[in-house]
Amino acid sequence: MELKKGFVMRQVAGEYVVVNAGADVDLNGVINLNATAAAMWKRLEEPATMEDLTQTLLAEFEVDEATAAQAAASFVDMLKERDLLV
Repeated sequence: MELKKGFVMRQVAGEYVVVNAGADVDLNGVINLNATAAAMWKRLEEPATMEDLTQTLLAEFEVDEATAAQAAASFVDMLKERDLLV
């Protein structure tokens, strides 16, 4: 899976936000991301699997595999709901 083109993540005042920078998707406003979501967003800038996302969280945060896998699944569900994946 990978992100649709036209969205950018920026860090503003210590917060991660995603904005529509030209994508043909109805996204009003911004999406706020926490540090774990931001790490997964960065990983999805190239095609990635659920296992890739889980491994990203395991490498960057002190979390067990089950928690990382659940966080990855929740993040992907949010992206699907907002039509942000190819």
